[in-house]
Amino acid sequence: MKDCVFIQCNNRQMIGALVSEYSIRRNSVHNDKFDIVILRQEDYDFFKQHEGREYLRGGITRRWLNDDLQSFTPLRFMPPEIMGYSGRAVVIDPDVFAVGDIYDLLSRDMDGKALMCRTRSGPKEFASSVMLLDCAKLKHWHVETRFEELFAFKTDYMDWMSLKLEPRESIGVFEDTWNDFDRLKQDTKLLHNTKRWTQPWKTGLPVDFVPAEKIGRFRPLGWFRVARRRLFGEYRLVGRYRRHWDPNQERFFFGLLRECLDKGVISESVIREEMRQNHVRHDALEVVERMPRASAAA
Repeated sequence: MKDCVFIQCNNRQMIGALVSEYSIRRNSVHNDKFDIVILRQEDYDFFKQHEGREYLRGGITRRWLNDDLQSFTPLRFMPPEIMGYSGRAVVIDPDVFAVGDIYDLLSRDMDGKALMCRTRSGPKEFASSVMLLDCAKLKHWHVETRFEELFAFKTDYMDWMSLKLEPRESIGVFEDTWNDFDRLKQDTKLLHNTKRWTQPWKTGLPVDFVPAEKIGRFRPLGWFRVARRRLFGEYRLVGRYRRHWDPNQERFFFGLLRECLDKGVISESVIREEMRQNHVRHDALEVVERMPRASAAA
């Protein structure tokens, strides 16, 4: 198997994944050197077996919901198994879109590290939403085993996702531009629409994820969200997706989507079905019609 880019997703984010795949091929001059695989959460039975079961997330008990917007996240750690623990992989979320050539990341010097990613709010906080992996050095990654540990309360989901279970010396850091959080500039390589509330293809739809519940002495919003969920259910009173604050990022996504439609990568009937299921905003085709085709950041 060639080195590979993996896009993990679920049915709710399939349009994002397809546009992401197109953006990667569109913006690489090395397409013969790597494969792309979309990993669907629905294709793995071990998720179904845990529907509704409680697990720890940030020290709070939550219920696992397979229809949540981000139920695919454990698949971030699946590529080494699929690759037979050999070769290299880049793994990305379905809301990550290529502006530069992803092969520049896939082929870079890893300086002996098992994986590379960007930091978040501090030098010890890592984001696993985009990772470069040396699969031969990650033979301890067994997704189903780790997933089971969540429900035995042996592992906290947030510790897993933030790479706190990995030896610090095995993690290298790459430039933020390879996982640019809602920032689209001339130096952006991979744009990540990481703010779920404002993903451009979701505007106006009912929110279908449970907001973060960061709790603590000085975090009353977190406690309020915990109370809301426990009193009213997972998605009640959460609200609707809002428009992205950066018009360039909306234009970028819908420019890519327009090219996908023009080239037959995605059909209009698929978009209409995704609209019917509330996976894509209901005016998506109207927005496509008035958007220019994708270009680099303004």
